[in-house]
Amino acid sequence: MEKTKIGLIGLGTVGSGVAQILLDHGDRTARQAGRVLWLEKAAVRDPKKPRGCDVPDGVLTDDIDAVVADPSIDVVAELMGGVERAREVVLALLNSGKDVVTANKALIAAHGPELFDAARAAGRTIAFEAAVAGGIPIIANLSQCLSANQVESLTGILNGTCNFILSKMHREGAPYADVLAEAQRLGYAEADPAMDVDGTDTAQKLAILAHLAFGARPDWRAIPRTGIDTLDLADVKMAQELGYTIKLLGVAELTAKGLQLSVGPTLVKNGNPMADVSGPMNAVRITADAVGELFLQGPGAGQMPTASAVVADLIDTAVGRTRLTFQTLKLWSAESDRTPVADPAEALAKFYLRVEAADEPGVLAQIAAALAAEGISIASFQQQASEAATVPLVLMTHETTEGAVSRACEAIGKLKPVAAGPVRLRVVG
Repeated sequence: MEKTKIGLIGLGTVGSGVAQILLDHGDRTARQAGRVLWLEKAAVRDPKKPRGCDVPDGVLTDDIDAVVADPSIDVVAELMGGVERAREVVLALLNSGKDVVTANKALIAAHGPELFDAARAAGRTIAFEAAVAGGIPIIANLSQCLSANQVESLTGILNGTCNFILSKMHREGAPYADVLAEAQRLGYAEADPAMDVDGTDTAQKLAILAHLAFGARPDWRAIPRTGIDTLDLADVKMAQELGYTIKLLGVAELTAKGLQLSVGPTLVKNGNPMADVSGPMNAVRITADAVGELFLQGPGAGQMPTASAVVADLIDTAVGRTRLTFQTLKLWSAESDRTPVADPAEALAKFYLRVEAADEPGVLAQIAAALAAEGISIASFQQQASEAATVPLVLMTHETTEGAVSRACEAIGKLKPVAAGPVRLRVVG
């Protein structure tokens, strides 16, 4: 068989998994690719450091340029992480005539336009299945399998750390800080989990999916996002009483006014498949005009699920499938071809509101008046008994706009009887 020589940059958790598949299952990858995927070089910071796989002598190097400049290497998997240095390395690889595979969602979200333009100018390709949802083949489904469809909406649980934390909070009634500490002990959360729990990671992944599904080009920083780091256990318990489960959702929906994008904790009605996705799993629900509704679920992170997606991209690149797809995708297309991003204030949704207010006559009337002033009607209301001076008032609204409920909440927060809130979360059926 012919050889396609592979280079790796980074041999950490994911890189070691990729190397393990290439070295231990060469016969399987060769059958899929019709050629041998040969691990030629792997650039690492410290070649003497113990690895999670046995790499043959002569493969490891601490010189990235040894991979970039090697004319025999056809495809390189960038698995070093980070953004700016990774950008420099990917550009160098493309300019040296190499195709690139990456699992780096932050890189694609931040520098996608430049990198894709550079790849096309050099006659090369970039594959990035592992950048979103780990082992779930969402990139291939959007760019290939659903190419006959107009995607109408996309909803995803895209961060396994957050889903693990929320699942534990629901199941055990444990507060956020305690579950986060456990997630860190188990390796589901980083020592600094900010990008996961504040919604940044989900927003970056949603921006990539929005490019593929809708031909849009949103800046991930501009996507309205709320994380789970401020979520109160009281709202988790109330959601359960109301028949809902809270999930951190990334949502993209095509409307008459453009593409609506949002990231935030959301009450999902029990019975909806999204509500049942537990632990560090990811899921994506797609609604499209021809195929209808699809639901994909699987491990969104971890060594081998992510490595599986990287090796699949290496195989597709080696056999030429990536080139066929890459050159025809409307990623980062001319501005006239892009789907516009709509004003977030015009997004329609139902909302859960929790207000801490004095237990006295007329309070609900004042809150209802603030909502009515913005044309918002109340679908249901619940007041919990309390021995304290204030009581929690929980309201579910009918569908309204994000802008209207934001203005109403600002007005409610200024009412004299209101001690705290409102807490505002979106609701889906």
